[in-house]
Amino acid sequence: MTLHGPVTRRGLLKLGAGVAATAALTPAAATAAGAAARFDLTAPSTSLIWKKALYDETVMQSFTIDNVHGHIYTVQVRNGSGSNAAGHLCLTKMSLTGTILGHMYLQGFGHGVQIGVEPSGAAAYLWTETDGVSDDGSSRGTRLARFTFVNGQTLTTSSTALTKYTLIAGATNTTCAIDPSTDRLIMRYWDGSSFRFAVYALSAVTSGTPEPLHDVAQPSGLGTFQGYAAYGDFAYILTGNAYSDANPAPGNTYITSLDLRTGQQIQRARSVAGKSLDYREPEGMAIQIVSGAPRLCLGLASGLSGARLASIFYKTELV
Repeated sequence: MTLHGPVTRRGLLKLGAGVAATAALTPAAATAAGAAARFDLTAPSTSLIWKKALYDETVMQSFTIDNVHGHIYTVQVRNGSGSNAAGHLCLTKMSLTGTILGHMYLQGFGHGVQIGVEPSGAAAYLWTETDGVSDDGSSRGTRLARFTFVNGQTLTTSSTALTKYTLIAGATNTTCAIDPSTDRLIMRYWDGSSFRFAVYALSAVTSGTPEPLHDVAQPSGLGTFQGYAAYGDFAYILTGNAYSDANPAPGNTYITSLDLRTGQQIQRARSVAGKSLDYREPEGMAIQIVSGAPRLCLGLASGLSGARLASIFYKTELV
């Protein structure tokens, strides 16, 4: 079972950064859609990819979608018994149909709770946690890092290929998602007593002048945290556990929508997407843009230990 709950490490610095391109939306469409619309969490889900192998054989922890170049990036704990505690990750680049196109290894970065992507020209920058610290046998990043995807490359936390951004001093467990409709970075972090979501204009982050547009608390009592995405004024939080005797099919996977302006919980609904999967652990969220229309995507891990597979489903209905 993959747990993404609090790992308390006081006095560490968090960094946050991320960017999203809006090439798939016109500025007017992106602004209008992002400002007003939210996803109906009770709407049915459709399969994007089904039971695909990643570069390594462990559980997918999260994913992000490059809407400019048409790629999926997934992150998982690297193969090896010591990788979880050490924070070693495997990053896989895939086509939108699930064909593996490349990979990277990230040594000492963290757990891969949520990642983002910044398309830039012909390249793509990935945003992940880094400088992981082990707590109870699982590493959590203490900063965010930005780096270019280079197939076959292995990065360490001291690599000159990384750029790091400090947003909130003293925060821990910091991760980020990128909203492709608003060019905003949404950072989730632990402030010592609770998890919160802070929203930044990406241009302000990358220019070194970050000021939060919003900063709200994560609702309590949601269950095991497994990832998030943001679209406009709303964040979507994925929670739940793998199937077990205590959590039989169709499982306890839920999505919760949160108003990033007010901190109000708007909607919460159970997802039965991929309910026929074995194991079926919810893992990660992302926003896909197809012909100007947004999709709210959620990931599911399945398969046997040592041969895990990844599936992604999406919802399209807006209210």
